[in-house]
Amino acid sequence: MVNTNPMSQSRTIQSHLILPPDTNHHKTIFGGKVLAYIDEIAAITAMKHAKGAVVTASIDSVDFLSPAKVGDVIELDAIVSSTGRSSMEVYVRVTSMNLLTGEEKLTTESYVTMVAVDENGRPVLVAGIHPETEEETRLFETGPARREHRRLRMEMKH
Repeated sequence: MVNTNPMSQSRTIQSHLILPPDTNHHKTIFGGKVLAYIDEIAAITAMKHAKGAVVTASIDSVDFLSPAKVGDVIELDAIVSSTGRSSMEVYVRVTSMNLLTGEEKLTTESYVTMVAVDENGRPVLVAGIHPETEEETRLFETGPARREHRRLRMEMKH
């Protein structure tokens, strides 16, 4: 039996207040700022699962669905959604909240692939995962199709 961890063990949540320097001329957060937050939380989430160092292999998809504005709080919720031998796919969901009105909306969804590495930068094995909730089951069961899509995309580049 392969060692597996519950997906919830890797779950990481971060909140950030959107300030004027974080925004563009529309007073909405820069996409690059959101990407930096996504990369950071994906790394933390993967390190929690791998119990060690990781590197970003790819940001597989980023869908910007709605803007977040100055004064909003964005919350990033990340979880390891699929694993390979040394790789981990991390699903990151970003929501924005207007604290004055209580309005909450989904702003961004992303999948990031991280690889566990040793002190010499060589890939190391990671434990598998198992879902415990409906949402986790959906992410887990759709992981192989996303992995195959990534593999085909990489093949086309070579």
